Amino acid sequence: MRALTGLAMRRLVAATLTNMADFDAVIREALDSLPADLREQMSNVDIVVEEDPPPGHRLLGLYQGVPLTRRSSNYAGALPDKITIYRRPLERLYGHDAALLERQIGRVVLHEVAHHFGISDERLIELDRY
Repeated sequence: MRALTGLAMRRLVAATLTNMADFDAVIREALDSLPADLREQMSNVDIVVEEDPPPGHRLLGLYQGVPLTRRSSNYAGALPDKITIYRRPLERLYGHDAALLERQIGRVVLHEVAHHFGISDERLIELDRY
């Protein structure tokens, strides 16, 4: 992944919305925006980009796994949790504006990371972070 930020990233996203490396860089930037202590607590989770959600599902992202708050000593040896970010729906909805697309990718990434930490949709709504 390239380490681009700010205006340079927005220009790249606007110019090449379909470039996976640029999309990945925006995801990395969202993860890097987390406080260091939270990033360090993320455990056994893969973040992947897929083109579209499964047929019949209207999703921008999806967390699959066992949240950190529900893990016990029996969790050892488990396959990694998975955060999936769906590229095409994000680009269809927000690709007309590079800055908006970047913000929405970041929002979706952080939303799914919140689920990794055990924060429910209901709680995210209460916090006005849904």
